[in-house]
Amino acid sequence: MTEPPDRLAVLYGAGFAVDLLTDEQRQVLGDLAPEELAVLLDIKTRLDAVGPEVQAHGEIAGGALF
Repeated sequence: MTEPPDRLAVLYGAGFAVDLLTDEQRQVLGDLAPEELAVLLDIKTRLDAVGPEVQAHGEIAGGALF
């Protein structure tokens, strides 16, 4: 049986600032189901694809979401 991936490490590698979150927030992300992690990563990929257009808003809204 293989170990599940460290979800926080996966999110950090994808560009999420997990080191800026509270312990409680990191716990929530660390407990994500594989499907939830995949959705979150997909959303991040799509947001990154539209790049600078949403980047200015990302500092305000994205900080609350990510």
